[in-house]
Amino acid sequence: MNIIITKIKWIMVIAGLLTCSMIFAVFAPQAALISMFGEAISDPLGEVVVRSWGFLIFLMGVLLIYGAFKPVYRNLSLVIVGISKIAFISLIVIFGEQYIEKSAVTIIFDSILIALFAFYLIKVKNVT
Repeated sequence: MNIIITKIKWIMVIAGLLTCSMIFAVFAPQAALISMFGEAISDPLGEVVVRSWGFLIFLMGVLLIYGAFKPVYRNLSLVIVGISKIAFISLIVIFGEQYIEKSAVTIIFDSILIALFAFYLIKVKNVT
């Protein structure tokens, strides 16, 4: 079990750092939107929404890193971030089919993380 805990801790740190990289959407919303979806922002409100979205994603990364080093909050952070990633993928599949190809790397990465988080949470539940 210690090996699983050590591995999930570092998976959380690496995933958290990669997720935190979306802070760039706060400072370059146009570039973030183009890199994620291949679309440009068409109005000032879109800029605000993309900046907010980028900051919320950044916070999910911070939560992963925090949970990696605070075992008491690890499961909660995995559940919250996992739900966030499931919601993102679901919204793209349901409402943004035209963006699936452009955001495929993110969708695949998030799907792998969701599976790893679920595996860890199931393993921990079965041990306790």
